[in-house]
Amino acid sequence: MQVALSNYLVVAGLLMVIGVFGIFMNRKNIIVIMMSIELILLAANINFIAFSGALHDMVGQVFTMFVLTVAAAESAIGLAIVVIYSRNRGSIEVEDVTLMKG
Repeated sequence: MQVALSNYLVVAGLLMVIGVFGIFMNRKNIIVIMMSIELILLAANINFIAFSGALHDMVGQVFTMFVLTVAAAESAIGLAIVVIYSRNRGSIEVEDVTLMKG
């Protein structure tokens, strides 16, 4: 039994919508914004893998591995910046980040 391509596209579309709404609805917490960005990247990866399987081509799956690697590095660096910022300022609200402007 195979799963149709449209099912993968629906799941990826739902993840994309949840990620975009997560960014626009919650602008106060930077951790939620970072998780929403990860959901958007996951939706793109699902599309790459779904079309790679449908077209019988490995390029989408290889590209997904590169995207996952970059996303992991982005998450680690972003979380490290947030931890250091929260230690210095005591808060991780997005409005407080504007105080860093010179």
